[in-house]
Amino acid sequence: MLRFALRRALLALAVGLAVSAIAFLLLRVSGDLAAAIAGEDAPAAEVERIRAQFGLDRPLLVQYAEWLGRALLGDLGRSLFYPQSVSALILDRLPNTALLATLGLLLALLISIPLGVAAAIGRNTWVDRLALGLAVLGQAMPNFWFALLLIIVFGLMLQWAPISGSEGFASFILPAVALGWFSAPVLMRLTRAGMVEVLSADYIRTAHAKGLPVRTVLFKHALRNAIVPVVALASVQFGNMLSGSVVIETVFALQGIGYLAWESISRRDFPVVQGILLVVALFYVVLTMVADLLNAWLDPRIRRAA
Repeated sequence: MLRFALRRALLALAVGLAVSAIAFLLLRVSGDLAAAIAGEDAPAAEVERIRAQFGLDRPLLVQYAEWLGRALLGDLGRSLFYPQSVSALILDRLPNTALLATLGLLLALLISIPLGVAAAIGRNTWVDRLALGLAVLGQAMPNFWFALLLIIVFGLMLQWAPISGSEGFASFILPAVALGWFSAPVLMRLTRAGMVEVLSADYIRTAHAKGLPVRTVLFKHALRNAIVPVVALASVQFGNMLSGSVVIETVFALQGIGYLAWESISRRDFPVVQGILLVVALFYVVLTMVADLLNAWLDPRIRRAA
């Protein structure tokens, strides 16, 4: 297990370096940053001054090396709009997004795993059709539209929860429901497919023949093997929630990094956009590594095959 973990850590480090280069280059290839910062009607002299001020007149490799060196020390530059460093801005907003993503993922798992198991056990019954129907509905419904429905019904008509802001835990309820509902269908379908495959395996029939309790067969033997791909997908979904919460945070005016990204793009605050890209991408790398380690712990065959 230790060798497997070390190999995955080295791979994550290599991917992290590649991600940092991509995050750095994405803004550079999108156009002239100096002209974008200066504004459309800025004179050429002002554009050149900004280019020299931010070091944009130096070779790309030199710019990347200096930026990466500062980023490794936690310095992602300073915002062009806010009187704060990029690191301070992200650290200030990240807890809200992390809480939202965590609640959304927990809700998605609480919906998808029981529904997936029930659909697999009652295959081709009304339970299976109901679960698949909910999955199709969840995937077909845009999350921003579902968020607006939640605001109208539970925020304005019933007044059960706040519809904007990030003051208190109650402010995260409706955004978490909107975020989790959108991720639940794919997790449910994968759980169902895994359980259907596992329940037809010989060792499950043997467990039933030995007289083991149904609950033990389902949850100790079947679900443990069926859940392996779900764990990997859940880590990806968590990364999607961290990076894809821009729409939900904007709809609910939730002060997270998604809303910060939208504000920064609209204000052309490029250092903040670049910092958010790097942080979110690194979260993906770390979450993928954690999912690999967890899957290897759940299924020893993965460790032997690596």
